[in-house]
Amino acid sequence: MNEKTKIRAVLLTVVAGVFPFLAACAALKQDRPLLPVQEYERMIVGRLDAEYVGTDNCVSKCHRHEKIADDFKHSVHGEQIKPETGLPLVNCESCHGPGSLGIEQISDDVADNDAKKIKCDTSTFLDIKNLPTPAQSLICLKCHSAASTPSLALWNASAHALNDVGCFDCHKLHKGPQQKVSREEMAEMCYGCHPEVRAQNNLFSHHPLREKKMACTDCHDPHGSVQPNLLKGNTVKEVCTRCHMDKQGPFAFEHADVTENCANCHTPHGSINNNLLNAAMPFLCLQCHAGHSIGANPSDATRTLFNNRCTDCHSQIHGSDVPTSTQKKGDFLK
Repeated sequence: MNEKTKIRAVLLTVVAGVFPFLAACAALKQDRPLLPVQEYERMIVGRLDAEYVGTDNCVSKCHRHEKIADDFKHSVHGEQIKPETGLPLVNCESCHGPGSLGIEQISDDVADNDAKKIKCDTSTFLDIKNLPTPAQSLICLKCHSAASTPSLALWNASAHALNDVGCFDCHKLHKGPQQKVSREEMAEMCYGCHPEVRAQNNLFSHHPLREKKMACTDCHDPHGSVQPNLLKGNTVKEVCTRCHMDKQGPFAFEHADVTENCANCHTPHGSINNNLLNAAMPFLCLQCHAGHSIGANPSDATRTLFNNRCTDCHSQIHGSDVPTSTQKKGDFLK
């Protein structure tokens, strides 16, 4: 195999690996028609002719030998929410519906003999996997309402909810005691739908997500926001200055473009330029500052300065409290 053939094979492999992610992401971002909430509520009622039999009939009979029982037992939905806490109890039937019809043909003798081989009549339970995503999420929202979980107040109008993303896409309820998404695993999970962000985070200049020093939720609220891109703040600057407090101001001399939107100059997920800049200097500055007076006969020293970066002189580019010229204006100089 010659060198060109090898390169072609590598490129095809990369494209083949990336395309499914892009296709999935494109499908995800399609607006899907939403039904009135009452329609989704009807889907999760369960069988009206069935009765609730309690979690013990699930985890001590059919599923007592399965890891799912142990995970549930030690989860916040299991033993950690005990009657003495005064919190509403959560059990298997809270999500899967009443279970009496599913186990009515199973005797204790059969269950004790070989519980692994028992087959419940699952057709009598809620078919959660095949429910529309809004109905799946509504199962969770029965308990995690905006009143009890304030972070979900904006969920129904969020970009995720409107684009067919539900609770189960991120939260794995049968996967152990911690059912929040861990900060260490978060970025990889988000990349599944946002592969372009993975690519940006692999650029030279990037926020330390891949080093596990930041998480997506430091800037974004996956459950909803009043701002575009699910930002955790009223403005882009408000989000950024939670960490970059020295850039917050207010300053006597404000740089107009950075007053509210840091993204006018910076690309938050990654850039090929230093400091996450949208473009290299001086080209970034020249997008707004097309001219600069240097006199009719600039000295060699002045010419040398203009071959350097703008910030070599204008270092306080985010704002300054010190006037630096005879016109008493802010030139953002050192």
